Amino acid sequence: MMEVISWLIVFIILVGAELATLQLVSIWFAVGALGAIIASLLGAGIEIQLVIFVAISLILLILVKPATSRIMKKNVTKTNADSLIGQTGKATSLINNLNGYGTVVVRGQEWTAASLDDHVVIEAGTSVIIRKISGVKLIVEAKKEE
Repeated sequence: MMEVISWLIVFIILVGAELATLQLVSIWFAVGALGAIIASLLGAGIEIQLVIFVAISLILLILVKPATSRIMKKNVTKTNADSLIGQTGKATSLINNLNGYGTVVVRGQEWTAASLDDHVVIEAGTSVIIRKISGVKLIVEAKKEE
């Protein structure tokens, strides 16, 4: 009976950790602890309980977590700076990574900017596409004329 109580405590702690973080990590171990509780109630020895705990936890972590993470990321809406990636802006000053950084205006806001390629200088007035964000700096490349 002591093993059941011990596994129940482990289960509660892991569920609590998952509720506190919502990172989909400890929940898989909580399910493993639930499996160990069932094994303990059925009279399995501590070694079998541990094997069941580890096996269930790892199987769920390896097989189920990636799928649930993909599903959850689909529902994430880009906000603030992340929504700028792929947008077009205009260089308001020379963008030269070797001599410092330039500036770009996007959606009416001016941002510090750097060229995606350190060897490419972008002239002021050039249309640029935001490729990524590094800290508070936009990483851009000149927009190809169509």
